[in-house]
Amino acid sequence: MDMSVWYLLGAVLVFFMQCGFAMVETGFTRAKNAGNIIMKNLMDFCIGTVVFFVLGYGIMNSENYFFGLIGRPEYQMFTDFANFDWSNFFFQLVFCATAATIVSGAMAERTKFSTYCIYSAVISAIVYPIEAGWVWNSAGWLAKLGYVDFAGSSVIHMVGGIASVIGAAMLGPRIGKYTKGKDGKTVVNAFPGHSLTLGALGCFILWFAWYGFNGAAASDPTQLAQILGTTTIAPAVATFVCMMFTWIRNGAPDVSMCLNASLAGLVGITAGCANVDAVGATIIGLVDGILVVIVVEFIDQKLKIDDPVGAVAVHGCNGLWGTVAVGLFDYNNGVFYGGGFHQLGVQVLGVVCIAAYTAVAMTIVFTILKHTIGLRVSAEEEIMGLDIAEHDLASAYADFLPISATTMGGVTTETIDVTDLRDKKLAPVIGGAKETGGRYTKLTIMCKEDRFAILKDAMSQIGVTGMTVSHVMGCGTQKGKTGQYRGVKIDMNLLPQLQVDIVVSTVPPELVVEAAKKALYTGEYGDGKIFLYDVENVVRIRTNETGIAALDNEEK
Repeated sequence: MDMSVWYLLGAVLVFFMQCGFAMVETGFTRAKNAGNIIMKNLMDFCIGTVVFFVLGYGIMNSENYFFGLIGRPEYQMFTDFANFDWSNFFFQLVFCATAATIVSGAMAERTKFSTYCIYSAVISAIVYPIEAGWVWNSAGWLAKLGYVDFAGSSVIHMVGGIASVIGAAMLGPRIGKYTKGKDGKTVVNAFPGHSLTLGALGCFILWFAWYGFNGAAASDPTQLAQILGTTTIAPAVATFVCMMFTWIRNGAPDVSMCLNASLAGLVGITAGCANVDAVGATIIGLVDGILVVIVVEFIDQKLKIDDPVGAVAVHGCNGLWGTVAVGLFDYNNGVFYGGGFHQLGVQVLGVVCIAAYTAVAMTIVFTILKHTIGLRVSAEEEIMGLDIAEHDLASAYADFLPISATTMGGVTTETIDVTDLRDKKLAPVIGGAKETGGRYTKLTIMCKEDRFAILKDAMSQIGVTGMTVSHVMGCGTQKGKTGQYRGVKIDMNLLPQLQVDIVVSTVPPELVVEAAKKALYTGEYGDGKIFLYDVENVVRIRTNETGIAALDNEEK
């Protein structure tokens, strides 16, 4: 097997991770910000590419290092194009873009797009290249100490997680995330993402692409197979453990948390994927699966830092744990494999220094941005949604979701002149029912979605074929159902229902009521209700017919 070809294919898979991050972040946030999330992930790579080839790569891959701390920028790609190592450049570029994009989810739904673009440029040009050079440039001081981070648990993920927690803390929570209860205590409100389907798709894409992320730098097919094995074991164990942990703890397995656990397991194994065996990968994954739940809840409920996608827990904490775990489970130098404490000491020293450097650097960056152009959009823009506020995009789902005039950013400019109707003699519409000798009754039936087919068939049997059906949300005096999202209890007061509106004349309303009751009854809460109204008249707009003639095609 030509490993140089696999090296490039692996780098292409790492690029595909941008799609995975975009889907996870979009799914875990609200629909009104979907376009903004996609745009940020796109710009992470595009802006990152520009600044990384202009400055970042020259710093990171320099052959002239000052005390192993920072490289003097080199520009061989501009001076010796034919002999430049483009394979290594592309490989390092896609890793750099991954570090930048982690922050997008933690600061989602309230960050200025212009501010985010500047942040993305700075981390890709300066912050990431410096600390990555410590580890992956042979002249770097951590590389000389024997620090092990094979694919970036600390270099990429921990750095992204630390930048995330600093950015989210300085930015502040989304409006309504934390409110005061009647007792004066802070109430943590859950903001469920609009599409777990997209979140799951992103998770699977990331898992698939992670085989390139961890395996691209394998030295031979044997090592590659080992890496693919550990990269599968750890996230699988983490996800299973998370499922059982949330099931026992909360009474039900948490879907979104299990998706986070899969990513946490991947992050945790990244540092030691080539240095630990199956037992080590299993233990790393086990800790990942529990750690992600505890840290997500701690960040959200105790520290009151609003991280919509769990980036701090998934990348920051599990990146740190995975890197330190190399010192414990490295099958050559780990504590539990007879290697003593030297490797563990090097790992701890490395994560402390990388974390401290990143914290200081990102605090400076976000502080400058906050006091110059600002970090956060206005409250009005946040409530409206960043798609319309930042990108003039009415909706990322224009053909699927109804769009109000407010969401569209205004109302239609078309007008219809009706002033000429003032002087016209209009035909009366009230009393039409009496003129035709009929009686009109409107019935509004609220029912469960899964009973609609039965209701429709019952109506057809008694001669009612015309109806208007709407998807609505509602609840009765039972206050709906209490649920849980990412460890936070939420009152699901509004449950999905169908509203079926029927107007009858020749079919007795009593017959409609009895047929509907028989079709919808289950004996459980939520069977629905039927509301009856007297209707004065019916007018068909197209033909101006009134009375029974207007209902002619509506009932037989």
